[in-house]
Amino acid sequence: MSTIVFVHAHPDDEASQTSGSMTRLSAEGHRVVVVYGTGGDHGTIPDGHDGDLAELRRAEAAASAEVTGAQRLVWLDHLDSGMTGWDTNGHPDAFMNADVATVARTIADVLDEEDADVVVGYDWHGGYGHPDHIQVHRVVRQAAELAARRPRYLEVTMNRDAARRLFALAVEAGMEGDWDVDAPLDDGNPLGTPEAELHWAVDVTPWLDAKRAALAAHASQPDAAGMLAMPEQGFAAMMGWEHYIEPGRPDGMVVGWPFAG
Repeated sequence: MSTIVFVHAHPDDEASQTSGSMTRLSAEGHRVVVVYGTGGDHGTIPDGHDGDLAELRRAEAAASAEVTGAQRLVWLDHLDSGMTGWDTNGHPDAFMNADVATVARTIADVLDEEDADVVVGYDWHGGYGHPDHIQVHRVVRQAAELAARRPRYLEVTMNRDAARRLFALAVEAGMEGDWDVDAPLDDGNPLGTPEAELHWAVDVTPWLDAKRAALAAHASQPDAAGMLAMPEQGFAAMMGWEHYIEPGRPDGMVVGWPFAG
């Protein structure tokens, strides 16, 4: 059996991006570990909540882990940087301002403790340009090189071409909207990664119920609620595949399971 470490920027990122893969891994008997760069303390405070938001989001992450089978959660305890341009970007303890080498060493120590076989970070612009997601890319890439037994290194991302195709189909079916998949996002780059630059497409439709439950565990956050509000068919189309880049692998996207072996 293998140990796979997923590094995510905020609690709920694991639910939307990798919970299908995580659930399958756990079901197959592998060890799943999740490292969070921040506590999500700049997320949305739910109505009526007067406690510490980071504590609430830790509890939600633990509930998500009950769904996915993740056996260990590691918190790096940096502050949520917020979106590009927010005042919180300037806080000295914001994750985006943390020393890359120091954070990478901390993550490498986790990889060594776990004798990790695979570590999963984010693509070069964090999927949609969030400063904390970009920082995940920086620190995980370096951590994989620092680990004593270098694990396989994967980057989770979104399939930009698939998103474009799905939106076009939705419009043809009568949905109103003018979303431009290729429009610049938080850092001036469009969503995700072109299909030609992807290496793995993972069909997680058998684990969609788990993915819904993992998202539902993060009930405080409107983004999770918005995904859950999608019609069943739309949710399956948008959330039923998880995509990964594997640097150094030959070009070409393979529909398969990158965690085998």
